[in-house]
Amino acid sequence: MNGEQRPLYRMPNWLVFLFILLVAGVVLRFPAGPDEPVADVAYSTFKQLLADDSIKTVTLRGNAVEGELHAAETLGPEDQLASRFRTRIPQFGDDALLGQLEQRSVEVEVADGEGASPLVSFLIALLPWVIFLGFFYWLMRQARRNIIGGVGGQSELRKFLQPPVEQAEKPPVTFDDVAGQENAKREVSELVEFLRDPERFRRLGADVPHGVLLMGAPGTGKTLLARALAGEAGVPFFSISASEFIEVFVGVGASRVRKLFEAAREQAPSILFIDELDSVGRTRGTGLGGGHDEREQTLNQILAEMDGFSGHEAVIVLAATNRPDVLDPALLRPGRFDRHVMLDLPDSKDRLAILKVHSRKAKLGDDIDLGKIAGGTPGFSGADLRNLVNEAALLAARENSESVQMHHFENARDKLILGTERTLSIQPEERHRLAVHEAGHTVVGWFLPYADPLYKVSILPRGKALGGTQLIPEKERHTLPEQYLHDQLALMMAGRTSERLLLGSVSSGADDDIHRATVLARAMVSRWGMSDTVGPVDLRESEEHPFLGREIAQPRHFSESSAKDVDDAVRSLLIMAEKRAGELLEDHRAQLDLLVRLLEKEETLHRAQIEDCLGPVTNRERGNWISVAG
Repeated sequence: MNGEQRPLYRMPNWLVFLFILLVAGVVLRFPAGPDEPVADVAYSTFKQLLADDSIKTVTLRGNAVEGELHAAETLGPEDQLASRFRTRIPQFGDDALLGQLEQRSVEVEVADGEGASPLVSFLIALLPWVIFLGFFYWLMRQARRNIIGGVGGQSELRKFLQPPVEQAEKPPVTFDDVAGQENAKREVSELVEFLRDPERFRRLGADVPHGVLLMGAPGTGKTLLARALAGEAGVPFFSISASEFIEVFVGVGASRVRKLFEAAREQAPSILFIDELDSVGRTRGTGLGGGHDEREQTLNQILAEMDGFSGHEAVIVLAATNRPDVLDPALLRPGRFDRHVMLDLPDSKDRLAILKVHSRKAKLGDDIDLGKIAGGTPGFSGADLRNLVNEAALLAARENSESVQMHHFENARDKLILGTERTLSIQPEERHRLAVHEAGHTVVGWFLPYADPLYKVSILPRGKALGGTQLIPEKERHTLPEQYLHDQLALMMAGRTSERLLLGSVSSGADDDIHRATVLARAMVSRWGMSDTVGPVDLRESEEHPFLGREIAQPRHFSESSAKDVDDAVRSLLIMAEKRAGELLEDHRAQLDLLVRLLEKEETLHRAQIEDCLGPVTNRERGNWISVAG
């Protein structure tokens, strides 16, 4: 195809030799038989022929018997005329056969086994070794071909050549497609000017950063920002994942790094993007993998290539990672990744901008309020918001709707936060306990002074949870005050307290509540100094893991007595939170009973219904979003 003639396949020499050996083995194993026909007869027929003195000679080969008659007779099931025959002795033998043959004066010849010659036996014994050596030879040839001929090919390297800026064709991705990351775009915007006109910077003696490290949580748009930078500058863009450098054979990763950087230099000015840099850039000489392996050789080659750029090479290396804490310090020093750009989770204003970008192709209904959706999705990344729009469109298509409505977005948000709605057969008493549990969360969350405003409460199973209470903030919060954290502890313990108050016992439904409350209380005590008995001392346990490239044995910087003080303080906080939740539920017992009955009837209650049941609340502080699963 395309006018090219494909080369003919050439069979390897070892495969030809193996084929010849097989053919020779088959020929020697089954030599050409006599020209006259041989009839297969039953053993009883053979005994009858022996009794009639019709047999002249007999050859015994194990259980096989071949013989010749004095004269041709009609033998076998096909009644063929033959003077030779063959049969088999029964499995348990015939002790009287030799005596009968001697009595009838039959000439008896005994052959070895099934007639295999010594040469055939030798070839059969040699055959497995030939196959093994042939396979090993083929494997070594393939390895050599991969190392020498297939390193750094265009199959691993994806090259996106953007048209020059002065041409009419617009690059596919620009900064307009990156919404909600104004600070990050500002950090890299000067790189665009350098790539467009590098001589202007060189005349003033300015040296552009050799490397830019994009850091941020998954889904914040690190890869998208790198592509947009190349689209704005209109320069060649080379992209590769760091995991593609690692192969089984030693030296392949380093060779691929050299090929990649050579291609970027030839196309300069250009951008070279390495995704998931922590795959090869972790701290050297630590962890369980030893200090000299393929990963470290690849990292050493990246360090050498980045430090080897001269001033006239307009090549910018971009890298993305969500684990900058495990990167080798040599990668982060000036001259390599000079600039570190942090991509944060978007706030309400940025989420609105991202939703406008992702909803361009969606057919939105008249009731859509993107500002309300942005305010109700705190903690969502850009990828989460894109998934939200897609899920809402899928729900609308499933209902054959003409457009995407507001309730589609609400259902899609619930699906992403709590999981897909499930259909479970729940017994009435278990359903009542579930309503009591969720009503406890709702009542305590409604009357706590610093808790976030309630969005809705449901006892419909979603994901792993049998029910849930959702609270959504009215403003962003970047620090967590002590009063807010105490309210969160009381809110988490409220479901268990409500069960004990109304039902006289608790259940396993508070498993996730207790776990999350314990984690939060331990952070308050050991990290944030919010305990009078422990004080402002960092007593946190190590959060590192040996497989992340850090030391295996983490030293303990506090005594057993301090550890006991932390445990006592955590227990005290949880008991105090449970007591506080119980007092609130006792004070609003009538509203709690009413909410339980209403929740059992409706299964899902939104904010307006909750307010009708519990009454209005004023002077409330607003904080971060939280979802308490029942």
